[in-house]
Amino acid sequence: HIDAASGGFVAPFLHPDLKWDFRLPLVRSINVSGHKYGLVYPGIGFVIWRGQDDLSEDLVFHVNYLGGDMPTFTLNFSRPGNQIVGQYYNFLRLGRDGYRRIMESLRDLATFMSGAIAEIGPFELVSDGSAIPVFAFRLKEGASYTVFDVSDHLRSNGWQVPAYTMPENATEIAVLRVVVREGFSRDLAALLVENLRDAVKQLEAFPPAQHPSGGSFAH
Repeated sequence: HIDAASGGFVAPFLHPDLKWDFRLPLVRSINVSGHKYGLVYPGIGFVIWRGQDDLSEDLVFHVNYLGGDMPTFTLNFSRPGNQIVGQYYNFLRLGRDGYRRIMESLRDLATFMSGAIAEIGPFELVSDGSAIPVFAFRLKEGASYTVFDVSDHLRSNGWQVPAYTMPENATEIAVLRVVVREGFSRDLAALLVENLRDAVKQLEAFPPAQHPSGGSFAH
């Protein structure tokens, strides 16, 4: 199974030669979130199986209230269909070329920001946003403050930049993560970088009281 929640709407347009999908014989199913880089409001997701034999019968519900047996493998409760209409509209309006241009623009913004942040003294990149328009960065060793302090400082300026520790076996690494979405402009990107510089200046001039660990903030 391929969890392509974010990358499923990015890789086909930025990296068309990358084989990650059903071109690989062992891939049996793929999921993708339309409310991420499908550019639709929350919440909508899709899952595709290679063939009917790959869909477990345990996931199928059989209902007969429409006059005959109707197998379905969607979530089995009342739900609106407006997100599906929104996704279909985007497919028709943007097309493959429209999605490609948007993803290229988002990637360019992400790499612009990650490059600028890497030049701010205390930070080093964990990823640069060239694969998908998402990047993470951390503090170099020896800083007198934490990424949680940086996140708190940015929040006071209206930015929600999550800070958290990595999963098991890498919990000693704490990062800040930036997700670049459609509607985020070059001006806003430059403003975020400038506010980050200001946060560093403030934290270096007035180091916060040391604490054993910071609470993570996630969006």
